[in-house]
Amino acid sequence: MRRFDLIADSESENERIDKFLTGYIDSFSRSYLQKLIETNDISVNGKKIKSSYRLKAEDRISVIVPDSILPDIKAEDIPLDILYEDDDVIVVNKPKGMVVHPSAGNYEHTLVNALMYHCSDNLSGINGVLRPGIVHRIDKNTTGSIIACKNDYAHAAIASALKEHSVKRRYRAIVNGIINEDEGTIKTLIGRDTKDRTKMAVVTSGGKEAVTHYSVLARSDKYTYVECELETGRTHQIRVHMSYINHPILGDDKYCSIKSPYKLEGQCLHAMILGFTQPHSGEYIETVAPLPEYFEHLLNIMGM
Repeated sequence: MRRFDLIADSESENERIDKFLTGYIDSFSRSYLQKLIETNDISVNGKKIKSSYRLKAEDRISVIVPDSILPDIKAEDIPLDILYEDDDVIVVNKPKGMVVHPSAGNYEHTLVNALMYHCSDNLSGINGVLRPGIVHRIDKNTTGSIIACKNDYAHAAIASALKEHSVKRRYRAIVNGIINEDEGTIKTLIGRDTKDRTKMAVVTSGGKEAVTHYSVLARSDKYTYVECELETGRTHQIRVHMSYINHPILGDDKYCSIKSPYKLEGQCLHAMILGFTQPHSGEYIETVAPLPEYFEHLLNIMGM
């Protein structure tokens, strides 16, 4: 059995408790948390509540997670391209095609399996046995920088920085079409696509605020090379936002209906720059993940 004790802050005022908890304990789905509420394993101020309960500032939330049988996740000797490492964190340049953490039906060859081998038992446990050390994610076919935490103190610090938008995350992308303006900001709500639950979408209500800043680095006759900086970090945010402004990312098989003339493995999106404050020393650390070879090749043949 595991127990989590949280206190709702003023920013969470009037937010549904099940939605609030998915932001703090992201190894559990919203439906699983709702089941815990139904079995009275989640309480507020010592009282039973419903999933629809709206939080008040300073509410004391108790979450009890019963023991369950979980798959045995094995460490694997998979080479890692390490950009930075200390006793608290490790930043890895994730290759295309690698899934970040195990999930149902896919318990091997993930970044977590590789981290377990490299870091041994030195990974934070806040997100459970399926996601040790994982504090944020990037998609399977997105390359580049991802940070993992070696202890719970570092995990809590980096998670807080991500929530406060103080972690610098700059991506590079090749998008379809010519973006005429040199820079811009996309600010919308993003939520689950009602027609396809595997996708996210820009919504008018019920989603979370998402802000992406972009700037044009180069243009060709059919494509634009851009840098995108995340102010927030919603699922598929850059992919959804670029599609929303009618410049979907080249090769994106989920959000782009334009067939790519190139043989690609998913979207041309790379998490290039990651900047954060070291949890113990307070030093600002910034890493740069070089563009992958396929990305450089595309830029060359496009003349950008």
